Amino acid sequence: MIRLAEIDPDNWRLGLKVSEAQQRYVSDSSGLLARAYAYRKSRSCAFVIYNDDVPVGMALYHDLDEMNAYDFSQLFIDWRYQRKGYGLEAARQILEMMERDGKYDKVVLCYIDGNEAAKKMYEKLGFSLTGERWEDEITMEKRLR
Repeated sequence: MIRLAEIDPDNWRLGLKVSEAQQRYVSDSSGLLARAYAYRKSRSCAFVIYNDDVPVGMALYHDLDEMNAYDFSQLFIDWRYQRKGYGLEAARQILEMMERDGKYDKVVLCYIDGNEAAKKMYEKLGFSLTGERWEDEITMEKRLR
């Protein structure tokens, strides 16, 4: 069963990593933690994703006031636990958290051009392309209500 736990002093050093082939698409745990710190004044929420008691990935979102939206900034599943649906379920739970929080009714995210697995997962979750792009990052958005 997938569950989320806020990152804290007891669970931030888990050594979770993406595969070498995915490193061009997504940050590992140190990149996620650095972003969580950088966006701490924007209510950053960083999580460890667990399958029961096994840590399998991490995720991060924060407020993006200038767009009146949540920025679903990071999500990754460790290379050992991929293709089991953990990312999809964790993303669903995070979107539900955002909806319950209620500050915004929109979520934005970017994925790196070529990361078809991420694009397909986000489309399954109801995200659509905005037509905006910054270098190799493609923007998607989803309405929460």
